[in-house]
Amino acid sequence: MRPKKIILCVDDNEQDLSVLKFMLATNGYRVASATSGEEAMRIFAEIPVDLVLSDHGMPQMNGGQLVDRLKQMAPHVPMILLGDPQRMDADAHAADALLPKKNCSAQDLLERIKVMSARKRGPRKGTQRMTPVAELAAAS
Repeated sequence: MRPKKIILCVDDNEQDLSVLKFMLATNGYRVASATSGEEAMRIFAEIPVDLVLSDHGMPQMNGGQLVDRLKQMAPHVPMILLGDPQRMDADAHAADALLPKKNCSAQDLLERIKVMSARKRGPRKGTQRMTPVAELAAAS
């Protein structure tokens, strides 16, 4: 039996986060969740995440900023942003996919996750994921 893929879900709205967690868990995924960008970065550094699913509209650090930081740590991990398409298109970000939060069906979201998490995009042998501490040191 193959191990379940781990998806990191990030949303400041706890009700939306609960719905996402339930939908993903009932479809065979393991789910780690965070209600802020800072919390998501800590989790991402601690566990091997297969895909990140983040809300775009969050306070302090929006989803685009979070994706940019996580891509610096592990560029091979697929990342999906959910939100208002016009607002997301205006912001520069490194997300692999943009999906409308209000008009995206659960089936469409699950299909996109299935396709993106199945890609063989793991890190090359001999490379390691940068931790936030190493990332800060490299930026200095």
